Amino acid sequence: MKSIILKTASNYLLPLLLLFSLFILLRGHYLPGGGFVGGLIASIAFVLHAFANGLQTTKHLLRIHPGFLMPVGLSVAFLAGISPMFLSGLPFMTGIWFPEPISVVGMIGSALFFDIGVYLVVIGISLTIIFTITESK
Repeated sequence: MKSIILKTASNYLLPLLLLFSLFILLRGHYLPGGGFVGGLIASIAFVLHAFANGLQTTKHLLRIHPGFLMPVGLSVAFLAGISPMFLSGLPFMTGIWFPEPISVVGMIGSALFFDIGVYLVVIGISLTIIFTITESK
């Protein structure tokens, strides 16, 4: 795409959309949102950047292959699921919470780490699929 307006706008929108995706991720264990929706918003930010600036520029910006995020995210989500079994003797996927809230984020627990894993998996899958389709043209 040769539009200077889209190219300039995408450079400003990328950090804003990534920040918004983190907001949705952190909001998700109290209200609607979470890892899936936040991951989709982050993927959309990178797709918009790739559409405006070219795929190679966006890949250089990412620095790692998005396929690497899938096993990392699955590992984080799995560890968040089994952590109650080892830390508290509770069943698989039971929510455990730290006793004191953290300012800005609030209460932190295993649900947040599960959402972070889902967030990484969704970004990895979405970008891998979209980048593969774009490269095959």
